[in-house]
Amino acid sequence: MLNKNFIFIRIFILFAGLNDLTSGGFQGPIDGGYNSLTDAGTTTLYSLTAKWSEPYFDAMIQKNVTALVGKSAYLSCKVRNLGNKTVSWIRHRDVHILTVGSYTYTSDQRFQATYHKDTDDWTLQIKWAQKRDAGMYECQISTVPIRSFFVNLNVVVPTAAILGSPDLHVDKGSTINLTCAVKYSPEPPAYIFWYHHDEVISYDSTRGGVSVITEKGDVTTSYLLIQNADLADSGRYSCSPSNADVASVRVHVLNVRPVISGEHPEAMHTNSSISRHIDSNRTSIMVLLLWFSLVFSMYQRQLFFKCER
Repeated sequence: MLNKNFIFIRIFILFAGLNDLTSGGFQGPIDGGYNSLTDAGTTTLYSLTAKWSEPYFDAMIQKNVTALVGKSAYLSCKVRNLGNKTVSWIRHRDVHILTVGSYTYTSDQRFQATYHKDTDDWTLQIKWAQKRDAGMYECQISTVPIRSFFVNLNVVVPTAAILGSPDLHVDKGSTINLTCAVKYSPEPPAYIFWYHHDEVISYDSTRGGVSVITEKGDVTTSYLLIQNADLADSGRYSCSPSNADVASVRVHVLNVRPVISGEHPEAMHTNSSISRHIDSNRTSIMVLLLWFSLVFSMYQRQLFFKCER
């Protein structure tokens, strides 16, 4: 008869084995072909011990990495209990072995593997990342069978755009409000410069009324405000972030006619139309009266001639 301690150990092994199956761990038979419960428990315990001594990947590794074009990309692969095994990095696009251990096996010297002993991290660095570097990379452990961990690299090109471009029309005396949005950047730009034509806009110039507000986040937005717009403020304005291409807009300051007596332009337009309509009617009435006068004059002359006869 089994004692209580053995039953406890067997239950522990059973749950540990189930957990091992669900996590995709040790590969091999754990049931069937045993002469007794003691044999099964001993074999499973041996299997778990073997599994704990074998290399395995840290489950907390980041599986998706976004890098900025032209900058370095870092792909992490943490391996525990590596022992005498080796770690390799393979590019899936062309199934090319990039590194084995700390040695680089490609003519492209932008690729380099670095081992961090304190964290068991084998980091693949891709210098000056390009759009063609995007895709799936595989971190391999030289076990039998081979164990693999996959990291997807996304290389982005930040873009800047000014709302309302390519042309923006504002009235003289109003406020020019330009909004520059920087998208697809893994980190906010270090700075954003504004230009009028080819000169950097000075916020403390003698002109005054010029200010900039920048909000950083997933989409970094910079607002350029120019109060009391004048005709000299017309021209090309450019937004130049530190990590994206320049975006431009052409501003047209319109010299509109001032409003008289506080009337709205719509009212002025309506009154002008009514005036033209009245003037047209007056002209028609004058022509009609002149025609009646002419007819009446001719009738009087006919009567005069009849009387003389």
